[in-house]
Amino acid sequence: MNERPERWTQASVHPDMWADPDQDPRNSEGPSPDGEPATLADYLTNYRLTLRMKCEGLDAEQLARRSVPPSTMSLLGLVRHLAQVERGWRNWITDGQPLPKLYGARDADFDGAVADPAAVEAAWQDLEREQAALDAELAAHPDLGERLGKQRIAVRELQLHRIEEYARHCGHADLLRECVDGRVGQ
Repeated sequence: MNERPERWTQASVHPDMWADPDQDPRNSEGPSPDGEPATLADYLTNYRLTLRMKCEGLDAEQLARRSVPPSTMSLLGLVRHLAQVERGWRNWITDGQPLPKLYGARDADFDGAVADPAAVEAAWQDLEREQAALDAELAAHPDLGERLGKQRIAVRELQLHRIEEYARHCGHADLLRECVDGRVGQ
């Protein structure tokens, strides 16, 4: 890809940012959350919002575009991937039969990210459903030291792993988005 878009931002007060702080849904006035569970939940919520912000305003073709070759990543692929890993984490904490993969074979989350509005809608629905399902399961286990599933993973470890996964992929989303339309990260 030889043609690169010019860098731009919607922020006017801080032109090197994605959005001005007073319009950033991740910013909150007042004190930070009290306690470890609330702090972990706040970080996860903010990374989830960041992913949504990185995808806002793009059409299906732009979301499915593999804009950082030779990587097969796309913004839509990241949404699908995160839906898949949310489901996978549910499998970590179950004692029963694992849920089937959402998209099939290895890398199908990225390979199946096609420029189709129905595929985009389905990916967001999958992500929201899988996030809500795991959130609900973990809400039943408020003790962060409790160990769950066949592998006996601590709730704290799983929550930190979720934050790490979203944070890493939000970094990827920064680069992917900038290559799609020049919008810079924050």
